[in-house]
Amino acid sequence: MLKKTLSVALLGSALLFAGCQTMSTPSTSEINQLQQLQNRTWIVTQIGSQMIQTAPTARNIPSLQFDEATQRVSGADGCNRLMGSYQATGDTLVFSQMASTKMACIDNTLPNQFNTALANVTNYQVYNNTLKLLDRHGNLLIEFTRAKQPR
Repeated sequence: MLKKTLSVALLGSALLFAGCQTMSTPSTSEINQLQQLQNRTWIVTQIGSQMIQTAPTARNIPSLQFDEATQRVSGADGCNRLMGSYQATGDTLVFSQMASTKMACIDNTLPNQFNTALANVTNYQVYNNTLKLLDRHGNLLIEFTRAKQPR
């Protein structure tokens, strides 16, 4: 009986201590990064080392929007609309279940560059009105500027 009581006490103590482990909470800067990333429209300004300029009246301007409530991402690659899900924690960013329309485009160079870069994203940085999507080595893949909302 003593062995049984001792075993139960030891098991209960182990569970109690395991339940009291410190859980990591996001830092203020990580929360700020997420708040700046989400619920905004981001317009592409650079892919790799190539600067991208698009006319404000152009259709399907390369852009992304991150919806905080649904953890969904949507946008355009310069030709096709795209959508999927994302997970952002700290400075990491993972896209999944990405899909796009399949429109016939005159020039697929920009969409191909955009989608290739997007497939390699693992990290992000947000500073003021600039979003940088980076690969696992910290190399810049895509740079965006925050879209100005009409007044």
